[in-house]
Amino acid sequence: MLPRANGRRGPIVRELRRWAQLVVGLFAFALATTLMIRSGLGLGPWNAFHVGLGRLTGMSVGVASIAVGFAILCGTWTIGVRPGPGTLANMVLIGIFIDVLLPVIPPATGWLALPAHLFGIGLVGMATGLYIAPGLGEGPRDGLMLGLAERTGMTVRRVRTLLEVAVLVLGWAMGATIGIGTILFALGVGPAAQWGLRLFGVEPGTEPAPDAHPDEETDAAA
Repeated sequence: MLPRANGRRGPIVRELRRWAQLVVGLFAFALATTLMIRSGLGLGPWNAFHVGLGRLTGMSVGVASIAVGFAILCGTWTIGVRPGPGTLANMVLIGIFIDVLLPVIPPATGWLALPAHLFGIGLVGMATGLYIAPGLGEGPRDGLMLGLAERTGMTVRRVRTLLEVAVLVLGWAMGATIGIGTILFALGVGPAAQWGLRLFGVEPGTEPAPDAHPDEETDAAA
């Protein structure tokens, strides 16, 4: 009887592990974003774009971010990228985690600013692989990156860099302030994201899935 009980608990435990990895990855992404904000070296390209769009349309930055995320979801649906529960978690939890972390993490002043910003860029890459690997759904911008990489045959690094630079130029054209950190992020996040995806075994064109467990058939047959 014990093997059967273990067999019933196994899928539940694996699902909980997938969700735990997703949440940890989203928290790491929020931490990376907070470090870059605290460095004071400039907004990331997407945030700069949201600021520029807000100035152009009168929307708040938060509303602009949601509107852009929704537009990206609609666009990526047409190239076969389907949102999952992790997509909604991405859109909600990262913002909540940033709000929790900002009052706790002090500004990085002086010589600490640049290392904090660069560490944040690297952490974004690792976090991207960490929360995509469970296969619960990418964030809207991640889905766009992976969908374009699959469709064009280009590397994730190149696609992400081209996206960030394009968004950076649009944000600047709409009046957003650009700092050295903005440029560093635009050029560095592509290689960082590709490294993070490879670190956790995620490649464009493959559906992330939980690890296979060969003992399942033995448990089921017991």
